[in-house]
Amino acid sequence: MSDPSMLFWLGAFVVIAFVDLVTIMNLWRSEKSQNTRLLWALVIVLLPVIGLIIWGFAGPRGMPKPPTSPEQSK
Repeated sequence: MSDPSMLFWLGAFVVIAFVDLVTIMNLWRSEKSQNTRLLWALVIVLLPVIGLIIWGFAGPRGMPKPPTSPEQSK
């Protein structure tokens, strides 16, 4: 385990997995249809690096609208 190349690949895996997780969380907060979100999540999970690149260029844009209820904005 002290092999530098093994540590590099382990670190790369952890970083890519974290970025994938954050991307999927942001994806589920988008206002796209459930089928669109599911398809993008599958692409990102099945093709971690290439899926992120494709999503970055062609993925859904925009964040959800902020809450309008006074109770939700507290």
